[in-house]
Amino acid sequence: MSAGLKINVAVLGCGMMGQEHISYMEKYKQINVKFLCDPNNDMLSKAASLISKDKEDEQPTLFHFESQLLEHVGNIDLLVIATPNYLHTPQLLRWATNDICILVEKPIAISEKQVRALRAASPTFKAQIWTAMEYRFIPAVNKLIQLLPTIGPIKNVTIRENRFPFLSKVGEWNKDVDKSGDTLVEKCCHFFDLFRLITQQEVKNSTAKVHRGLLNEEYGYDKRTDNPIPIIDSAYVLMDFQGRSKHHDASTGNNGSRFSGQQGTLGCLELCMFADGSRHQEEIVVTGLKGRLEAYLPENKVFHYLRPKRKQLVHPVKVDSNESGDTPTWADFSQPPPRSSIKEEIIDCSNLSNVYSFANEIPQHAGHHYCSTAVEWKFLIDQVENWKNGGKFIPQVSFDDGIRAVEMGMQAQLNISNKSDSEGDHNTTILPITAYSTQSCEQLLNLAIDMAQMQAKLSSSDLGNIIEETKGR
Repeated sequence: MSAGLKINVAVLGCGMMGQEHISYMEKYKQINVKFLCDPNNDMLSKAASLISKDKEDEQPTLFHFESQLLEHVGNIDLLVIATPNYLHTPQLLRWATNDICILVEKPIAISEKQVRALRAASPTFKAQIWTAMEYRFIPAVNKLIQLLPTIGPIKNVTIRENRFPFLSKVGEWNKDVDKSGDTLVEKCCHFFDLFRLITQQEVKNSTAKVHRGLLNEEYGYDKRTDNPIPIIDSAYVLMDFQGRSKHHDASTGNNGSRFSGQQGTLGCLELCMFADGSRHQEEIVVTGLKGRLEAYLPENKVFHYLRPKRKQLVHPVKVDSNESGDTPTWADFSQPPPRSSIKEEIIDCSNLSNVYSFANEIPQHAGHHYCSTAVEWKFLIDQVENWKNGGKFIPQVSFDDGIRAVEMGMQAQLNISNKSDSEGDHNTTILPITAYSTQSCEQLLNLAIDMAQMQAKLSSSDLGNIIEETKGR
């Protein structure tokens, strides 16, 4: 990109996440926040107030309606979609046929029908799509990922979030199953994305146990007359991952082949949305055959452990360390390994320089995700600039990554094993979810799905034209 040529950004949805994105992107000199769009005056005003007044010649144009913003697509390099969850899919269908870059907030879809529509329409997309998954870039999480090769074949991954209930949103859409996708999609697609990233595998099957309706008064269900399905308040999700990891240890011998079905990677997600005041809000623990990694938030530290080497002696002698300086040994197997035989390292990731070489080049003000949004924007800007210069746009979190994380949440919600009595013996759950939709949005979904049957007869350009015709409806 030529020196001085800026990236023109439009933000569609100016609530909490839209404002977080603006607060970081606005600090990068390459960014010009050109348009803001939100139907809520308060949200729009708060978002506009985040733009530095020193940039008098770069103050954004404000819109209340998406159709108004769409008229200016030719002046947009990068669109940020940060609207309520149920709008992400129809908005992608409207915008992705344009030759622009798109950062779409998670979840990329909230229902099976939305997923089908996105997959059916994706061959017509011209846009470069990056799914916003800020948790990948949280300093402690990223440091844990950097250290994964040191712990050998990964066998156990546990992610735990114990936190306060969902915050208030405009219209409380995040308390409605058909607008949020329910908790294992809305909240936990972040974590399912991390399971895939850490294991480098796809989930084979999953089962869940959940609580619903524990926070009826806090979420206002008790005052509603429409008898809504309450969102999930807490859950355990158990997962097996498909096939062997690329780090599979071939040393298991004959017994390994006999029990290969019980030697893959296992995952466990624990979520509790009424655990205000927990010492750790998020914990990630990854155990391999050679060591273990633990990341804790908001402490923002990583604990790195390597298992002791086993030194077989004819006469057991306790050996705490060896002269070479390598991992200490453990010789007396009749006793637990001495603490000194386990190599330990603690990394303080609140100092971003311990994680990112460019830490001093990015904004580090307080945000909702431990500065990870600033890191995400650094990587995103690099890719947009490369694309504007004629190069390839390579997202760190792809369109497909976004869909697969959502599908893991949907699968878990379809496999809830502790049914309520009212659900009957043959129903596994009250879901699948039907996403809240307007007539025009539903038309977009139906058209996208119909394209899958039409592809044998129509060219890709024809399919794109059909979506174009619906944009103004």
